[in-house]
Amino acid sequence: MLAFTFPGQGSQRPGMGRPWVDHESWELVEEASQVAERDVARLLLDADADELKDTRNAQLTTFVSSLIVLDAVERLGVEPSFCAGHSLGEYTALTATGALGFDEGVRLVCERADAMHEAGHDNPGTMAAVLGLDDDLVEVACRRADSDVWVANFNAPGQVVIAGSPEGVARASAEARELGAKKVMALPVAGAFHTPYMAPARDRLRKAIAEANPRDTEVPVVSNVDALAHDTGDDWSSLLSAQLSSPVRWKHCLLTLSSLGVTDFVELGPGAVLTGMAKRTVDAVRTTSISTPEDLDKLLDWVRAAAPATAPLHEGEHLFAVERLVVSPAAGVFEPCGVADQSPIEVGTVIGHIGDTEVRSPFDGVLQSYIAVAGERVTLRQPIAWLRTV
Repeated sequence: MLAFTFPGQGSQRPGMGRPWVDHESWELVEEASQVAERDVARLLLDADADELKDTRNAQLTTFVSSLIVLDAVERLGVEPSFCAGHSLGEYTALTATGALGFDEGVRLVCERADAMHEAGHDNPGTMAAVLGLDDDLVEVACRRADSDVWVANFNAPGQVVIAGSPEGVARASAEARELGAKKVMALPVAGAFHTPYMAPARDRLRKAIAEANPRDTEVPVVSNVDALAHDTGDDWSSLLSAQLSSPVRWKHCLLTLSSLGVTDFVELGPGAVLTGMAKRTVDAVRTTSISTPEDLDKLLDWVRAAAPATAPLHEGEHLFAVERLVVSPAAGVFEPCGVADQSPIEVGTVIGHIGDTEVRSPFDGVLQSYIAVAGERVTLRQPIAWLRTV
């Protein structure tokens, strides 16, 4: 099974939107700008590293960038069995699965960033990465510091982030070195995120989450708070507010996904930090990261390499679920490209176009027939053709 993962704050980089300007998925930027009442295009194209470090800019740009990539991947027909996101990325995952609408996601991310910025200003804190030390010993270091400092992220084996007051983080860092940490690095952030210092932001965000009213989803999302898979909106109403002042249990999220049968992890968005964490955490895992349009063909090759030579049969009451639908990646006028009925096709085979957008099969199989006819105006995700996988 395949999971999509989405990065959090810190993955942003100057110019990360430039590769996408001429891609159809760039249209999301204008919509995000209208909802956020910010010039998101300028931030994605022209903002320097210092401007992007601002929590309010970092969260919005990372969220929108990841959804641009997701939109492009969905146009190829690649879909996950599960999703998860690191910190901010959890909002991206919930938008990807439909628990939040795009506009709702943008508004919540802006509110979250504003609340965290204000909390960091009112109660200054900092964070540091502790490398090469077991989780338990990092917690020991925090207790020995006898100050305001906590574990904020369990990222991967031997990779933990602590956060709290500047004095507390300095003391815990020194204790961690004494306990055998290979390296302790201060992080360039303006707050002690995922600690009790974020309680005021949590209280402010709770109302906005209630107004968004997260919906149930078909694709479960694994939560940072409890590392369990959730598909009900009621769960997320409480989990999202708790997330701000709770540690991100990312390592445990990855292990949960593995226990649920996920073997393939695709990171969508700027950077490839989560891809490295998955390799460190899960044995025998396949990973890839998608951050530019050039990566899309790589993804199709990667998916094709994982496809079995013969698709397994899913049996139920004397029926075999071997039929698959190819759905529209965009709205517009459909034109088939001449693939005949009963023709064998592979993952990524182009079977038609909607304007300039290619309609590709996400499955190997035999084309049975087109459902949409030439010249038909179709909507997003409308069935285009059906095939048999055996």
